[in-house]
Amino acid sequence: MAAIETVLPMGILLPEGLLRDQSFAVLAAFVAINTIAYVTLAVAKVLPKVYVRDWFGNRNRRAETRSIDPGAPV
Repeated sequence: MAAIETVLPMGILLPEGLLRDQSFAVLAAFVAINTIAYVTLAVAKVLPKVYVRDWFGNRNRRAETRSIDPGAPV
């Protein structure tokens, strides 16, 4: 990290005073939290859907099939 600081001094794009300001730190924290939120949403979108209903047994299953095919599984 020290090698980067010697090549690119602090404040190369913005003044150093602005980078050390409290409002800039608040903005940086907001951007960090926003980035984490969007990454979480993107990962959740890629994963398969989870249905909570499948975790619990279904009590109202039919004892007999109502299919036209009499050999259909229950």
